[in-house]
Amino acid sequence: MAVTQSRQKGKKKTTAQRLWSLHWLMAAFYLLLFVGGAYMADLPREVSYRGSLYDFHKTLGVIVMSLLLARIFVLLRVLQHKYRRRQPKRTNDWWQTFALHSALYFFMLLVPLSGYFFSNSSGYDVTIVGTNIALPRLFAENKALAEIGRSSHFWLSYTFLAFIILHTVAQKKYLRATLRRFYKAATGATR
Repeated sequence: MAVTQSRQKGKKKTTAQRLWSLHWLMAAFYLLLFVGGAYMADLPREVSYRGSLYDFHKTLGVIVMSLLLARIFVLLRVLQHKYRRRQPKRTNDWWQTFALHSALYFFMLLVPLSGYFFSNSSGYDVTIVGTNIALPRLFAENKALAEIGRSSHFWLSYTFLAFIILHTVAQKKYLRATLRRFYKAATGATR
């Protein structure tokens, strides 16, 4: 009896559940990055906490890049398991889903890299907030390229946001079902 109970308590997450957890963790971080980025971009230079916000924003960018590496590793394990015995049917819906997810992963990589480029080319290090750890400079300081970095980071971010909205619309059935479950749980718990 005790063995069964301890197994239930310490039940391991499946690889698909890990992927799902990474999905929502990254979604929360990207939401914070978008909202924070839009807010800090409009702050006047005189605001005392502006630099701290930029450091926090850069740190979140580093975190999502790290999570992206973990997510790709977990995704490859899920796909290996899912398609071990048979390949997917390559219908139009499958190709659309594949293209959308490929674009999302592309932007998950490109947006933080463009921010890194923007920061380095502007003459700033990417430091981890609360530490003195500065990541190595990948790009040389170049004020002429800094404006290209700023512009590319801005446009890539909003293009990424557009793809996230497309992804959300494509998942409307799942979102409705999830909201319905939350609603039932919330109203059932208050009765």
